[in-house]
Amino acid sequence: MKKLSVNLENCFGIGKLNHEFDFSKSNSSLIYAPNGTMKTSFARTFDLLSKNDPKNIPRDRVYKSRASKYEVTVNGVEIESNSILVINSEDNSFDGSNKISSFLAKKELKQKYDQIYKELDERKNEFVKKLKNISQSSDCEKEILNTFSDISQTSLFEILSTIKDEIKNDYIKISFKYNDVFDSKGKVLSFIEKNKSILDQYISNYKSVVSKSSFFKENNSGTFGTYQANEIIRSISDNAFFYAGHTFVLEDKTVISDSMALKKIVDSELENILKDEKLKAAFEKVDKAISNNIELRNFQKVIEKDNLILVELENYHDFKKKVWVSFLSEIKTDTDLLIELYLDKKKYLEEIIQEAKKDSDIWDRIIDTFNSRFFVPFKVVLSNKEDIILKKDTATLDFLYADRNDEPVNQDKNSLIDILSKGEQRAYFILQFLFELEARKASNSSNLLVLDDISDSFDYKNKFAIIEYISDLTELDNFKIIILTHNFDFYRTVASRLNLHRSVIYMATKNDQKEIFLQNGQYFGSVFSHLIEKYQEPEIFISLIAFVRNLIEYSETQNSPDFLTLTSCLHLKDDSNSLIAGDIFEVFSKKITFLNGKNITFSDEKMLDLIYRTASNIAQDPNVNEILLQNKISLAIAIRLKAENYLISKLPNLDLQKIKSNQTSALCREYIRLYPTCEYLTLISKINLMTPENIHINAFMYEPLIDMSLHHLIKLYEEVCVLNPLNPLSLGQANAYTAV
Repeated sequence: MKKLSVNLENCFGIGKLNHEFDFSKSNSSLIYAPNGTMKTSFARTFDLLSKNDPKNIPRDRVYKSRASKYEVTVNGVEIESNSILVINSEDNSFDGSNKISSFLAKKELKQKYDQIYKELDERKNEFVKKLKNISQSSDCEKEILNTFSDISQTSLFEILSTIKDEIKNDYIKISFKYNDVFDSKGKVLSFIEKNKSILDQYISNYKSVVSKSSFFKENNSGTFGTYQANEIIRSISDNAFFYAGHTFVLEDKTVISDSMALKKIVDSELENILKDEKLKAAFEKVDKAISNNIELRNFQKVIEKDNLILVELENYHDFKKKVWVSFLSEIKTDTDLLIELYLDKKKYLEEIIQEAKKDSDIWDRIIDTFNSRFFVPFKVVLSNKEDIILKKDTATLDFLYADRNDEPVNQDKNSLIDILSKGEQRAYFILQFLFELEARKASNSSNLLVLDDISDSFDYKNKFAIIEYISDLTELDNFKIIILTHNFDFYRTVASRLNLHRSVIYMATKNDQKEIFLQNGQYFGSVFSHLIEKYQEPEIFISLIAFVRNLIEYSETQNSPDFLTLTSCLHLKDDSNSLIAGDIFEVFSKKITFLNGKNITFSDEKMLDLIYRTASNIAQDPNVNEILLQNKISLAIAIRLKAENYLISKLPNLDLQKIKSNQTSALCREYIRLYPTCEYLTLISKINLMTPENIHINAFMYEPLIDMSLHHLIKLYEEVCVLNPLNPLSLGQANAYTAV
């Protein structure tokens, strides 16, 4: 990807943009775009191109009838949509954790793993079919996983191998369909919980009857009921116990010498229990309650056939386990074979996983690097590494939040987002993209990354962390990067840290037709040094007033004569009209050694004349450079001075000597008080709002100047030129005007 041609028309806020990015000198291009210029529209356009959805194309969302164009080619060929990735730190919907599974283990390990699981799955599917025929459950595997979730929530094999000792040849056969009692909607359980009192009455009556039985017993020492009796009958059903010469002697001295004799006694006792009037009355209450619910008809048939199931349902979940053990016991041979196969293969699976873990250093490195680079109150931990390595499961990321030296607390994603600040949230979202980027690295395919203000809201430490990541990517030939930012400090830092070639650094401008122009970037080095070298140019000479005045303010005081002299160039003072350029250059020369012995060609020109003439030349230049700071500073100073001249003329009784600071604001307030309905109030307010930051370049933070549109300043200058009450001027006449 050497040449990327972008031809856009009517794509969101971009009216037109035609540009070719040359990646032959650098893998990255940097664009500084003031807010409202093109940054978001550019990123959204490329994001839609990456999604390749014909129903959702880039277009003007307000004027929908405008035809849009979005031609993006790589070396003359249309770009592939899947090669584009737009990264925006505000995109909280992006989840890159699923890409962790793309860092696969070695191919041969993966093949072995898949082969084992293929064999296990085939045998399991055959087994589940048999189990379904017996239980008539709608979803055997899911039901078993839910029933034995205390053992495993993910593996039928693990559950079977854990309960294998409970699966026996002698078992109580279940006579009902599984879903008739354990329905998927939970209606039976809901009925049991809702009608607990009448069920408890039935069970209480049952226990009372059993306690009076000569055979069954219910006391504090334990229970010998129908379940226990049936267990004994099943265990002696082949009479081997009796053939060995053993007998049963009951409490009443009755001797049992074969299984049929015991069965007759049990059946007789059961018949007597079920004939009990209190127990029958209690059951009728239960039966009546069920009759009111049509959805429980199948359950009603089950308990009418066997009333004593109600006793088992006292412990609903335990009974469910017993039922599944019974079903599994019916196919004990198949169950044992499946368990045996799994335990045999499990050894090999564990060996493969241990070997594959050695290949997990990629995601470990991503997470470790994130944890070390970003200053956030949480640490990231990957908790299900084994499942990702070979099963391709989605990663489960744990976030350990800690502050004030307390023990870390594990937080899920949603809880974490609620806790974090905006900047910390963006760090989390960046983490998601890092996994996506790592997956793309592994693929070795060509990628175009569009980074949309990814440092926004970050503090300085985390901004540098982002720049480190970008620097790493810049070293990779299969990544081409377009970095968009409205943060001027980030723009300068990226240009410096990435050591970008000047030809790939841009500043975006926009005209009234929303045509976007990517002009050569400026000001990624020392602006002050750059301006000093060109002191002979009037625009730069005027701009130096603000810089040198700041130097004096920091190194001396605001009462310094030189500071006051320069202030008279920024505000109308008693001496403003008498100052000439030579006076100002003399101040410059004293403060800047580079200017010692130097001269200017316009030293005799009055400063106000020089400022107004220069501003007018800028405003009238059809090819004016919109980026240059000196143009904006010169215009801002001229606008300020013209506005003050007008305000002072309207406030003849105002003593300027009493205004100690913020002269323009003080004049505006007094003007508004005296002329609250004046037609120029909006213009005066706009001047007061727009010009201070463009003149007082505190600590040389001149981002407001960069962001300010030169055309806005030109328009404001044109408007303020007609304010002169003594001699209203056109723009063409403005350079002849001198403040009085």
